[in-house]
Amino acid sequence: MIGALIAFAAVFLGMFIVEPIVLSFARLFGLYAIVRERTCRVYVLFGKVIGILDEPGVYFLPAKLGIAAFIVNLLGQCRVLDLRLSQEYLRSEPVNSEEGAPMGIGIWYEMQISDPVSFLFKNTDPRGSLRANVSNATVRCLSNMPLGEMLETRHRMSQTVRAEVSEKSQAWGYTLGSVYIRKVHFRDQGMIRQIEEKVVNRLRQVTSAIRQDGANQVSIITSSAERQAAAAFAQAAVIRPNMIGSALREISGDPDVANALFDILETQKTLESKARLTLFVDGTKNRLLADVLAAQDQDGPKAPSAAATA
Repeated sequence: MIGALIAFAAVFLGMFIVEPIVLSFARLFGLYAIVRERTCRVYVLFGKVIGILDEPGVYFLPAKLGIAAFIVNLLGQCRVLDLRLSQEYLRSEPVNSEEGAPMGIGIWYEMQISDPVSFLFKNTDPRGSLRANVSNATVRCLSNMPLGEMLETRHRMSQTVRAEVSEKSQAWGYTLGSVYIRKVHFRDQGMIRQIEEKVVNRLRQVTSAIRQDGANQVSIITSSAERQAAAAFAQAAVIRPNMIGSALREISGDPDVANALFDILETQKTLESKARLTLFVDGTKNRLLADVLAAQDQDGPKAPSAAATA
């Protein structure tokens, strides 16, 4: 049991205490170096670049730097650079259109370190210089453009700025990637309000024109429908007498049918009117019905209509 504990303590000390210390001294005296993904190590000794490691992996430094590897970390320096693609956005760069309108341009661009030595020693602030160069190129190349082109040709403007900046950026160790004009806007608030008013007025005019055109179309459709209906009614009014005359001529051919028809029509008209009916019954033929009607006239309620004789 004691032996197992001693072995565990030795492994623990070796893994978590001794190993980090040994590896730290090995890196300090330049035995090896680890280059991570998208990074670059530039070794400088006595003001001179003695080695560049830009591929990821583990390197045995004496094989790459020679005898200077043992003192480069003590008497020189190791600069670690980030080679990943970087992006930046410049907001509202002030330019003027050909018509004199104050405009603002938002430009987005990508950049990446292509030459570590030029990046370190040819410019003290290459990132700031690139930003200023992009801003100046935007103002210089895009000023005095016609307002219509400035609002519509963003791709061509982006290519113009990129062509202007690329050569200078490469001299500073930077490779300029994509350049894109993301926003073109007016900077004068008074002009913005005037444009808004014009747009609102134009929308009102278009809306009114659409409504008027709709009303005209409805009027045309209504007039056409009324004209067709009037023509149909007129045609029916012309045909109706002929149809009724033909029907009456056929009915009058049979006297019984004609008499029955006229009796029915007369009865229907009488029933549809609000007339009051007074029935006179021949007492010699129907004495019982005469007595009943006489009793209703004396005691019962009267019929609610105007007078008529049957």
